[in-house]
Amino acid sequence: MKDASFIQSLFSIFLLFSDTASVAADPNLLQDLCVADLNSTLRVNGFACKPTATVSEADFSYAGLATAGDTNSTVVGSKASAATVEKIPGLNTLGISMARVDYAPGGVNPPHTHSRATGIAFVLEGTLEVGFITTANKLISKTISAGEVFVFPRGLVHFQRNTGTTPAAALAAFNSQLPGTQSLALTLFTASPAVPEDVLEKAFQIGSNEVDKIKDRLHPK
Repeated sequence: MKDASFIQSLFSIFLLFSDTASVAADPNLLQDLCVADLNSTLRVNGFACKPTATVSEADFSYAGLATAGDTNSTVVGSKASAATVEKIPGLNTLGISMARVDYAPGGVNPPHTHSRATGIAFVLEGTLEVGFITTANKLISKTISAGEVFVFPRGLVHFQRNTGTTPAAALAAFNSQLPGTQSLALTLFTASPAVPEDVLEKAFQIGSNEVDKIKDRLHPK
């Protein structure tokens, strides 16, 4: 009987640890680095590592945020420049990335979400009205100026607007190597294949002519 009781106890402990292992993840990195092989077609919730022998300093640096984005190239008056794993392969598995956003006077970074990251924005110059909307449909908004920061919780719709008469710029940091950005208007009105027009009409309570006008403005032919 004692042997049976002992075996049962061991089996119970085994089940406990087996269940824990099935839901737990590695809390720390298992290697020094895993520089992304952007040419590999292999994907396992991220990028495959390229051979260590081919890793260089260039994999860990990027100069793309040094120059202001061309805000005249967009219809909304803002331009985002990302420094994600796609630009810095050395970010692979590290869980961080950055972006620079430049705003013309009155320019807007339209309502969008980052499905994989919380963001924190630091204003470099100018004044921005920033905000996000909770799932209870409450707007959390504030006007911030150079040197101030604002946090955007993961997955929540948020925006920024330059309320000044001069250009503005901000740096954003994310706790993901590839935050995933979805601009609501672009996602809904320029998707391919297209979202059915009657869905857009009913969702926004507009007619087909308005849907076509919005599509033309966001994605000129």
